[in-house]
Amino acid sequence: MSQQANKYTRNHRVRPDGAAKVTGELKYLTDLKREHMLYGKIVRSAYPHANILSINTKDAEQLPGVEAVITYKDVPGLNGFGIVMPDQPVLCQDKVRYVGDAVAAVAAKSPEIAERAVKLIRVEYDPLPTLDSPEKALEVDAPLLHQKGNILHQASYQKGDVEKGFEKCIDIVEQTYHVPRQMHTYMETEGGVIVPEANGAITVLVGTQHGYKDRFQLSRILNIPEEKIRIVSSPIGGSFGGKDELNIQPYAAILALKTARPVKIHQTRKESVISGIKRHPMKITMKTGVDEHGKIIAHQVKIIADTGAYSTLGPAVLDFAVEHATGPYVIENVNTEGVSVFTNNGVSGEFRGFGGNQVAFALEGQIDRLAEKLQMDPIDFRRMNLRKRDDVGPLGHRIAKTNGASEVLEGIASLYQDKKTNQEPERWKKRGTGIAITMHGGGLGYGRLDPAGGRLSLNEDGKIEIAFGFEEFGQGILAVIEMIVTEELGVSADDLSIVIGDTSLVPPSGSTTASRGTSMVWHAVQRMKTHFTEEIIQSAAKQLNISQKHLRMGKGGIYSDQYHSKPLLTYKQLVKHTSSAIVTNTSFDFPTTPDEVDGGHFLYTFSGVMAQVEIDLLTGKVKVIDLDQVIAAGPVVNKIGYRGQIEGGGVMSLGYTLMEEAFMQEGKYITENLDSYLIPSIQDVPFALGVEAIESLDDGDVYGPRGVGEIGSVAVAPAITKAVHNAIGYWANKLPISSEEILNASGKRSVTSWMKVGQ
Repeated sequence: MSQQANKYTRNHRVRPDGAAKVTGELKYLTDLKREHMLYGKIVRSAYPHANILSINTKDAEQLPGVEAVITYKDVPGLNGFGIVMPDQPVLCQDKVRYVGDAVAAVAAKSPEIAERAVKLIRVEYDPLPTLDSPEKALEVDAPLLHQKGNILHQASYQKGDVEKGFEKCIDIVEQTYHVPRQMHTYMETEGGVIVPEANGAITVLVGTQHGYKDRFQLSRILNIPEEKIRIVSSPIGGSFGGKDELNIQPYAAILALKTARPVKIHQTRKESVISGIKRHPMKITMKTGVDEHGKIIAHQVKIIADTGAYSTLGPAVLDFAVEHATGPYVIENVNTEGVSVFTNNGVSGEFRGFGGNQVAFALEGQIDRLAEKLQMDPIDFRRMNLRKRDDVGPLGHRIAKTNGASEVLEGIASLYQDKKTNQEPERWKKRGTGIAITMHGGGLGYGRLDPAGGRLSLNEDGKIEIAFGFEEFGQGILAVIEMIVTEELGVSADDLSIVIGDTSLVPPSGSTTASRGTSMVWHAVQRMKTHFTEEIIQSAAKQLNISQKHLRMGKGGIYSDQYHSKPLLTYKQLVKHTSSAIVTNTSFDFPTTPDEVDGGHFLYTFSGVMAQVEIDLLTGKVKVIDLDQVIAAGPVVNKIGYRGQIEGGGVMSLGYTLMEEAFMQEGKYITENLDSYLIPSIQDVPFALGVEAIESLDDGDVYGPRGVGEIGSVAVAPAITKAVHNAIGYWANKLPISSEEILNASGKRSVTSWMKVGQ
């Protein structure tokens, strides 16, 4: 463990927001109420694809207690939103493209009145053909969902000559993999309160992962200056990427401005399911070949992503999938092609892992199938093809030097030797073990605006105030900020005031996404600490009439090298007699590759996963009994938070592998609520969840700790899939793995005969 890592992990602290969350004292934005507040409801489309012939709101407007009804006619500015391109209507005018499309919204004196009002709004539709798959949308005669066509985005990467490479191969594996639409399933559904202020300004108290981006989008929609929009975005009851895009904000804002009263909208779970974004379903076809030595020399990948009705971050997700289609392996000849297709299904967008989970499942599936075909140990096969410290990134671009791939593979190999087993506890159960590895790029990638920044100041209360434009949505960013600042400045948590998630109080720090929060906090503090400390010491020296070379910052105030027992001057005393404000600001960009590779990343984290499963051959149920991860992401800032992120990501991916699918049929959700959409419960969580951190960085690496919000979710699915194969010889190429598939693969007759023998 490096000294840098020890510095952060030597002390255990309670999370700053921990007690309030555990006791229930913390007020989330959906808990808020305001005087004279109204309640909003949104009318969603009755069809996945239809022309709108008429919208009649008269009966709803006349209902007692209804204060406002809005349609597209009431949108003051741009009738569209979307982080990359604003192609999703705020309120549809002439056409709906999926069941989550908003057609009208109401504000009433109570939720019950609002509910009655939306049922009184009459919308006449002319249904159109439903494009419920990318294949249908790509047909020559398919109706166009957008003016530019049904293809949102295409991305590709070529290296060498893949056809000539396959000619040299002695063994080739070709397989098509299918991965499902997954819900974020945060506990707090989308919602909050929007308050109209003086002079046409508004305060937006709604959960989001990017306050400044929300402010920009709302400014266009409402046709008011950004400076008149205040976004308060913390705390949030979960997100995982699902609240990175606008959700209820435009409707509550328009209603609030129209009624001049606060408006609250809090979606039900069903409303959240219908309108919220999901993980991209993908169809991934891979053809991979090796030479006589077991070296992979040709790899061809075709990705078809169902992006749903609108863009959001679909292009970036596809770019990420294309980039990571070769993962941590060096392959001489590569041809990867990806297409993201508009359909009439639910909107797909940003989700923990950001396209990496999908391609990791396929890629590691290829690796394991090839190892079996070659009769090689899967770990030895990976060693032979693994990237080395000085190798370029997956798109041929320069990246921070790292030996992370080898480190996690060797770490997981050690665990594998200790724990692998095929021991069966009962005659009708079988056990198996599988491993997988992956790499994951942090930040938004080359060519994307990825700003960061922060502010350190001594505030009027004598607190060292640290401000960032990040949001707290359960990931523990407050604890990370506290630990980094206290250790780097040598102060205590009681000396700090942490300010986040309010555009009126914080500098822009970029989005709270892409595993960038921890890294950007660390970089910001490194840039600010020297100047800020000098300012503090200079002011203290002047007040104490002592040479500043003998003074230092410490817990509670300023200390002399000669007197260590208590501070000579508290921070509160210091600010009281300081003539000018002590403030240090910084702004910078997330580190990126120097090569012009669109979307290419520079800082990568690595994961090795080992899963053990127990399969019940009577029911087909797969239970994960052991899940270990070895993570290489630089120094650990917060041990408990680090472990929580990896364990949480692992359990989320367990659900993705074995039970979760937001199934749609003819453009409509079949699973509209949590009574039919299964997520892991505590009974599904393995008793053993191991997390091992590799904290070392390459010599000369100045980039500090990396974020781990996503890496723990990426390689779990292929490890579980391989464990299933190890147990019963069945290769799954579709997620989630169903009990029916397991029963068919294991053979019901064999189970019956075993039962008779047992009796």
